[in-house]
Amino acid sequence: MTLAYVFWHRPAEDVERAHYEDLLRAFHAKVEQPSACFRLDALPWKHADGYEDWYLVDGWAALGELNEAALAPPRRAEHDAAAAASAHGWGAVYRLLDGPPEPPAAVRWAPAREAASAVWQRQMVLGPAPEFCLSGGGPRGRARVA
Repeated sequence: MTLAYVFWHRPAEDVERAHYEDLLRAFHAKVEQPSACFRLDALPWKHADGYEDWYLVDGWAALGELNEAALAPPRRAEHDAAAAASAHGWGAVYRLLDGPPEPPAAVRWAPAREAASAVWQRQMVLGPAPEFCLSGGGPRGRARVA
């Protein structure tokens, strides 16, 4: 079973975007699982810009391993630097129902399942998050950072 930890975040007001994105790229370069970070014109549930990180794992046990690995010495400095530059964060766990096990470049968020090239369903939420993530369509308002 493929799971994705999806983490939405915003930089602190006194942090320059270019610097924040450099910190995000440095952290994602150290992550050993498939991951991606996207800059968003608008968060899925909030009228504010931000970022969306995807971290893919093979099951619930691997999700715990991802959590431990993010804070392990080889990645700790990069994680802590990015976290210190962040002002807000929200997360959710999604399960891949259909499609390729990869971070989607273009998505739309929906309250009900619809046809799409990939369908991810919310499993756990650590803040506001839509029920379904549907891959496909144009990457409107979405640019890959890492």
